[in-house]
Amino acid sequence: MALTTLTNTFHHDTYPAISSTNPSLSQAGKTVLITGGGSGIGFEIVRSFAKAKASRIIIVGRRITVLEDAVAKLCGEFPNTEFIPRQGDISDEASAASVWDHLNTHDILVHVLVLNAMHLYPMGPDTLRMERKDLMEAFNTNVGGNFTMTAKFVNQTLRPVGEKLNLVNISTAGIQMNPAPNQNPYVTSKAAFTALLGRIADEHPVEDVQIISFHPGVLYSETVAKHIDRDVFDWDEMALPADFAVWSASPEAAWLHGRFVWAHWDVDELKADKEITKRLEQETGFLKVAVQGLTEISETSFLKKKK
Repeated sequence: MALTTLTNTFHHDTYPAISSTNPSLSQAGKTVLITGGGSGIGFEIVRSFAKAKASRIIIVGRRITVLEDAVAKLCGEFPNTEFIPRQGDISDEASAASVWDHLNTHDILVHVLVLNAMHLYPMGPDTLRMERKDLMEAFNTNVGGNFTMTAKFVNQTLRPVGEKLNLVNISTAGIQMNPAPNQNPYVTSKAAFTALLGRIADEHPVEDVQIISFHPGVLYSETVAKHIDRDVFDWDEMALPADFAVWSASPEAAWLHGRFVWAHWDVDELKADKEITKRLEQETGFLKVAVQGLTEISETSFLKKKK
């Protein structure tokens, strides 16, 4: 068993339980919005939702030419799904808001939001030698931008009362390597937002908005290829996190509401493990981003006890 797994089976590629062609994971009739969906893992997530028969997929990104090229490829492969490219920068509040204003104007209700866009830089072994503005750019996108998209999604004007939504957060919050991977602000900012989503999940029951965060694995994307040689790691297939995103947006994953898991873990083994089920029921902090080594603490721990 790998050190980063709760299950005996550690997947590197997709498998039947999470396959986007699995009828139980169907996204038929759904409109899905995916940030950073024009290339890399984002593009593969778009493909997986199209395989799951999503009716409409909105792809948001900063580079319109990349989005248009992606849509051209997707339309030929999935003629029954409508693809909408929408230029937008989630780190810019006005730009992010304009995406939702445009959808509202065109009477488009989004049922599933996949937060995949991220800011990777700055990198370096010494955080204190980084410029403040560079550090805050990571937090502005990975925390602020994702927060704006989440708030706009949950509070859509067109949302009918009682309409359940699904939010999927792609996060490397749980990654820890030795020696350090020189991604300090990136990993820390992703962890901060994943922790925030855990809080939001406590405030919103799964019947309102289902929230799942997961680590996508070790993927050899175009961005990664600029910094790391292909022979360094045993890379995972893009289909693994892409299909896991579809599974996370289905009723099959409702029992993990607000939690952070890894795409590598076998979902059937997770659900069948009575100890994991017990901890999920009894520990609100289990599989959430928090301080390691401490048991759960609540406000009641500090209340003055009556004699």
